[in-house]
Amino acid sequence: MHGVKRVVTVLTVLVVALAVLVFVLENQQDVSLSFLGFGTGQVPVSVFLLMALVVGMLVGPLLMVLVRYRRSCAIPVRGS
Repeated sequence: MHGVKRVVTVLTVLVVALAVLVFVLENQQDVSLSFLGFGTGQVPVSVFLLMALVVGMLVGPLLMVLVRYRRSCAIPVRGS
């Protein structure tokens, strides 16, 4: 059973890596981004999208940690 799990994991990683490779190769058009007065040079679309993915993967868990921390520190209010 452990061997089957390993094969499925390896195949899943290979499929995800192939999907990322295809995505990057298909999105090679150069674009410039401007946001709130800041601008970038000409960079492929895939770079911006992968940066957005990484930022989202970092910010999401951090927000969840903050929410859990605030809930655990909250003082319960009892009705009178």
